[in-house]
Amino acid sequence: MANVQTIIEQWPPSLDEAQVEALSRLATTWALAHGLLYLPVLSPQPSVPAAAIHAPISLFPSPFPRKLFNQAKRIQRTYNVLYSRIAMDTKFLDSVMGSEEGVGKVDEFTGQLWRGWKALRDETVQPLHLGIFRSDYLLHSSEAKDLSLKQVEFNTISSSFGCLSQRAAAMHRYLQQSNQYLKASEHLKLDNFPSNETTGGIASGLAAAHKAYGKPEAHILFVVQGGERNVFDQSWLEYELLENHGIHVIRQTLEQLATSASVDESKALRITLTPSSISSPFEISTVYFRAGYTPADYPTQTHYDTRFLLERSSAIKCPTIPLQLAGGKKVQEVLTQPGVLDRFLDDATRADAAELRASWMGMWGLDAAEDGLSAATPHGVLRAREQFARLVLKPQREAGGNNVYKESIPAFLDTLPPAERAAWIAMELIEPPAGLGNYLVRSGGGPAVRAEVVSELGIFGWSLFGGGKVAEEREVGWLLRTKGKDSNEGGVAAGFSVLDSVLLVGDAE
Repeated sequence: MANVQTIIEQWPPSLDEAQVEALSRLATTWALAHGLLYLPVLSPQPSVPAAAIHAPISLFPSPFPRKLFNQAKRIQRTYNVLYSRIAMDTKFLDSVMGSEEGVGKVDEFTGQLWRGWKALRDETVQPLHLGIFRSDYLLHSSEAKDLSLKQVEFNTISSSFGCLSQRAAAMHRYLQQSNQYLKASEHLKLDNFPSNETTGGIASGLAAAHKAYGKPEAHILFVVQGGERNVFDQSWLEYELLENHGIHVIRQTLEQLATSASVDESKALRITLTPSSISSPFEISTVYFRAGYTPADYPTQTHYDTRFLLERSSAIKCPTIPLQLAGGKKVQEVLTQPGVLDRFLDDATRADAAELRASWMGMWGLDAAEDGLSAATPHGVLRAREQFARLVLKPQREAGGNNVYKESIPAFLDTLPPAERAAWIAMELIEPPAGLGNYLVRSGGGPAVRAEVVSELGIFGWSLFGGGKVAEEREVGWLLRTKGKDSNEGGVAAGFSVLDSVLLVGDAE
């Protein structure tokens, strides 16, 4: 059997035009029939949807080394514990993300969240946090070594596409079962299609928080963005919670919650729906944020005040503000500094520290001194200037589109105010293996396009924790997103990304 690198370089199998059309018809029909869907681009979105389009998809699953896939799943549980402990370390978060000595001094969004959290600390009545996480990875190709797994980022809020990723994997499995993928490749065997039960896995975390709240009749609140097109990824979770756990869900935007949400004398969070029903207001056990991760979600102070109202309640938040702050890119960078990771490990997790460190690329803060400690020196900037050709600069800001790559870095550094350096990190670029391709089908239709691509693996996990302890945590599934490759964008071109799935290749060890 060909080695992993060769399989990747020769992917996808060659198809003629008629075969591409046949597979595209099977794939898109399956997607439309099985809820692998987006809402169409409409402004504004109607309150009652009247149509849907299939999500962007790949025709083939993409090859991924079995050994590295297993590694990513294995270390997720250590990451669950690590970020739970970070969220419970107030002193650490204050120093790294706060407005007095951390990123919040120069990033207003981070500062707003931190200041709101600080003001509420004495009012906290709910010790439990729920984290639904996704750790994202790329394959890294090095001339001196075999392919390795490198972390892009760790997400602690609104970790999306879990439900649709399960359906993308099922679609590829269907294509294999229906016509053996036209016998296009010996690697397209069912044994190489890993199971993906992410929907039930994520729902189990929400159900665990609901149970811990202790009132079975309470509801779970999904905080969502207005005009959300990725509504079906969320809806599958709603259906799973109702059908398999008997838990009802209420969906509201922050704007709606400004008038519908209240906290009573017992600190219970209650939602009054309009038109009112006989059971309203509804008590909320768990607040699940699929919004609130970008400044665009807080256009007014009222939106921040609504977030802080939810935070002050006895409902279990997913995430709490400290857990959201723990997912900051600056935290990711600080963890690479000497001795910091060890602060959060114990004997049970320390054995995994080497694997965690091995998954990190080199990174540093632009405000870093030569010894790696934060200081008002330009060493981090000088180092970025020297190594710009193999770097990406990342701001604290979420939601993409803000990174600065390679040749654009020197000019950017010329204009970056010194006071804002603390909000930026420099990270060595991950170099995905060359030659990987796939057939990509845009959302809503159009011919499949064969393109050289980059695939990003996401591993989902959840953790219920508080009071200095992790009560329960699990690794619960995976996602593969594939994008057209563009060397001017650090290996990934924005705008044409599809839902993909994993084809395991190579040995397990």
